[in-house]
Amino acid sequence: MTILALEFSSPQRSVAVLRAGNPVAAAEAVESGGNATNAFAMIESALREAKLEREQIEVIAIGLGPGSYTGIRVALSLAQGWQLARGARLLGIGSAECLAEQARAEKIVGRVNVVIDAQRNEIYLAGHEISAEGRREVEPLKILPAAEIKLRSDEGGIFIGPEVKKWFPGGRIMFPRAAMLAELAARRGAVAEGETLEPIYLRETNFVKSPPRRPDSTSPR
Repeated sequence: MTILALEFSSPQRSVAVLRAGNPVAAAEAVESGGNATNAFAMIESALREAKLEREQIEVIAIGLGPGSYTGIRVALSLAQGWQLARGARLLGIGSAECLAEQARAEKIVGRVNVVIDAQRNEIYLAGHEISAEGRREVEPLKILPAAEIKLRSDEGGIFIGPEVKKWFPGGRIMFPRAAMLAELAARRGAVAEGETLEPIYLRETNFVKSPPRRPDSTSPR
């Protein structure tokens, strides 16, 4: 199985290509600054490094966040278009899970708290217990007020995330990487249709409907 992974949920965006079962590390292209306009160039760079063509991609893995809503939507749009054009299968994976697995790969052990900026003075939090034997989620992803989550620092544990030092100066900055996303996808068999995948947001989408247009008094009746 040949996997293309798109991780655009953080200010450090990346693309990776992995041939499952191949011990060689994933070919990866990384771009910092939060600008996804060079997504196609990043894909071409990763494909070129992996010595693969577009038609050889069988599965596209997308980091679903939480994180940059625009970045995740760009990744989803690219993946959905690819599926329509070439029939690739799609797989969505949470970016918080990706970060926790990166911590395990880097041999960080103990209670690991993944924190991601949720805007509105709130923070996404997910807790994982990591040991030499593996990793398990002990606190599902949720949104908490920033003031409340800062109290968690007194409880111990390691805090990781793209902007973790905004709240925890002793935390470890870590960005979700497409290479890890591809590895997670290689371990799974389930796939999805493109239209069923949505960013992980954890909030109801609120919008205000504009009022009906008032008749123009100068227009003919």
